Amino acid sequence: MATSPPITVSSRDLDRLERLLESPAVASMPAAAALGRELERANVVEPADMPADVVTMNSEVTCEDEVSGETHRLTLVYPPDADVDQHKVSVLAPVGTALLGLSVGQSIDWNAPGGRSLRLRVTAIAYQPEAAGDFTR
Repeated sequence: MATSPPITVSSRDLDRLERLLESPAVASMPAAAALGRELERANVVEPADMPADVVTMNSEVTCEDEVSGETHRLTLVYPPDADVDQHKVSVLAPVGTALLGLSVGQSIDWNAPGGRSLRLRVTAIAYQPEAAGDFTR
C-alpha cells in the first residue's frame, strides 16, 4: 500500500471531529476508525495559521480522478450536512476522510463503492473558511 501523504488539520476542526468520533452513533462505525487514524497523523495548526491551499472542513474543492480523468467539485462537510445532489461529501465517507488535510497538488488513493480504485488529486480550493476569515463554519 502506498504511503499516505502528509496532512494538515486546524485545531478547531480537530476538536469538532474528535467530538464527532466520540458520539455513540459514530464511534462504532468503521469510517470512524479510518478518520481517527487520519487525525492521529495530522499536523495540527491554529485556524488563523492554516495555509490557504489545504482542504479543511466546509472547503469547496476541485479534484481530479487521475485514473479516469474525471473532475469533481465537492464540499467537505460534517455528516448531518452531507447531500449528494449538492456535492456535499461527509468527512466520514471514504473520499471525505481521504481529502481532509490534503494540499493542492497532493494525491491520495482510495477505493470507491464497488471496489473500484481511484487516485484523487486536489487541483483547486475555491473556498476555504480559514482563508476567508470565516471561523464560525
